[in-house]
Amino acid sequence: MKTKIEVDKDLIAYCGLYCGACRKYLNGKCPGCRKNEKAQWCKVRICCMENNFRSCANCKLNPHDCKKFNNFFSKLFAFIFKSDREGCICRIRDVGEDAYAEEMSEKQMMTIKK
Repeated sequence: MKTKIEVDKDLIAYCGLYCGACRKYLNGKCPGCRKNEKAQWCKVRICCMENNFRSCANCKLNPHDCKKFNNFFSKLFAFIFKSDREGCICRIRDVGEDAYAEEMSEKQMMTIKK
């Protein structure tokens, strides 16, 4: 089990979540989005990989208008966990990956809360 939340831009998931602060990642039960080969079901991950994007922040589309990013499951996840993934993408666009990873690590948060 990892005890310290790392500052690492490679722990930013394609959808903007910060894997470095995720309990599953910290408990060694998930390698993080970028290394999780089992996540073939994730349309956001597949789209970003196909387009050579580090995250949806590199896409010109507004995440709110993207059917892959803003689908039923993401809305359900957002409701249950009060997660603002769109806010995460906007924050990455505003401050860059390094500063975002540092902010999320300092706050010990996986997502920006609604």
